[in-house]
Amino acid sequence: MRLTRIHVPGPLAPGTEIPLPAHAAGHLVRVLRLPPGARLVLFDGSGGEFAATLTGGRGKEVRARVENHVDIERESSLDVTLLQGIARGERMDFVVQKATELGVARVLPFAADRSVVRLDAKQGERKREHWLGVAISACEQCGRNRVPHIAAPSSLQAQLQELPTGALCCLLRTDGTASLATVATRATGRAVVLLIGPEGGLAEGEEALALAHGFTGCRLGPRVLRTETAGLAALAALQAVAGDFTDAG
Repeated sequence: MRLTRIHVPGPLAPGTEIPLPAHAAGHLVRVLRLPPGARLVLFDGSGGEFAATLTGGRGKEVRARVENHVDIERESSLDVTLLQGIARGERMDFVVQKATELGVARVLPFAADRSVVRLDAKQGERKREHWLGVAISACEQCGRNRVPHIAAPSSLQAQLQELPTGALCCLLRTDGTASLATVATRATGRAVVLLIGPEGGLAEGEEALALAHGFTGCRLGPRVLRTETAGLAALAALQAVAGDFTDAG
């Protein structure tokens, strides 16, 4: 039987008893109706996971006893950064959730010229916290023990400064000069960056900026994909060619 997995912030240590986060506690007790003694899996994002037992609690507090550490990882062999133009509402949640399941290492949201969503600094931080929660929930579901980095929304220019050194940088466009499949064959052992525009696509100036920063225009088939489809399709293609969708990954 697959055990419920819960992310707990802060370092975990065998032999300790800890309160579980409120949202997780409510789900365990009110939705799943797990009794004291039920088995769980906990992880704190630092690597590996911990066996645990639900011990009960008082009032709204639910506690668990942390047991042995299991040194297991389910991270992708590819270091992929998704540089994503901010999409509206549930579309952006969908991108973060599925990119996490597909093994992305980091998501860098940026406000593009044609982005419908406009955020000030305070709204941007709230959005980052929300997307981080989406990524954590995806990790709990898919088995990852390390939560991908979700950056605060910023400009494209600012996010370009945060890219891994020496990465293969791909700007997805239907008239790209290289196929993503060809790029994927060179991805083993290197970081990869995928740049995806928002619903209205990237403006000419943004494409020029990306190309000036070493991005290559990459084709992903002859069809125009939506912003919430393009990055995920590219991630899946990379995993199939050079990542952990392969037997060797």
